[in-house]
Amino acid sequence: MAKIIDGKTISAQIKEECKARVAELKTQGITVCLAVIQVGTDPASTVYVGNKKKACEYIGIKSLSYELPEETTQAKLLDLIEELNGRSDVNGILVQLPLPAGIDEDAVIRAIDPRKDVDGFHPQNVGALCIGQPGFVSCTPAGIIQLLKRSGIAIEGKECVVVGRSNIVGKPMALLLLRENGTVTVTHSRTKDLKAVTKRADILVVAIGKPKFITAEYVKKGAVVIDVGIHRNEQNKLCGDVDFETVEPLCSAITPVPGGVGPMTIAMLMHNCVESVSIG
Repeated sequence: MAKIIDGKTISAQIKEECKARVAELKTQGITVCLAVIQVGTDPASTVYVGNKKKACEYIGIKSLSYELPEETTQAKLLDLIEELNGRSDVNGILVQLPLPAGIDEDAVIRAIDPRKDVDGFHPQNVGALCIGQPGFVSCTPAGIIQLLKRSGIAIEGKECVVVGRSNIVGKPMALLLLRENGTVTVTHSRTKDLKAVTKRADILVVAIGKPKFITAEYVKKGAVVIDVGIHRNEQNKLCGDVDFETVEPLCSAITPVPGGVGPMTIAMLMHNCVESVSIG
């Protein structure tokens, strides 16, 4: 039986650590403040923003909420970001993605002061990660490293395969595994004989956005499997990029969906918000 890596428990530990640090900062007269900007009313985005606000409230982080209408122009959004960049009482700025059509996401990400970029998406923070310098790290990959470490899973010297090369998960994930001295391969839609590559993995991280794509024939016996995907199946139940039922019996450890990687993203966002006090 595979060990089920419990993201709910580990994310709760990180939140408690953040809460203690925020309380300590308050005794020094320091308040941590996160500004969250949402443009439009995308239902999934509204849920995510609500969860971020709840997490801030629990930990003691002040949250400023900017809910802008769908028709907001890029210029108006950039003006708001510039204003928040200049505010000394705001430590972190988060623009909820995706943005409506007609707004250039790249321009918006670049507009955020890298010292307030708690999502870790700014090119300066991505570059810092590439060369091993301090900076904010994208929350989902950072959360996966914490899942592995806090579950007692060694990364050093392990064969690590990342399936997917997105800027938000795949690429930073590979860099973080490399930083932990893993031997890393990144696979993608053009990879030849994907099964042969994934079957080498001691640690397999799957982030491709295809429900139940990774089945038993992709996985080596005893591997650790981290499933980043989240989808609804025909029965409206949540599932991941990994076919849990067929893969779990082969693994030494695996993340479930839900309750695996998902809770870690907001926990690491809270961690980044607390860190922003010393970076800012």
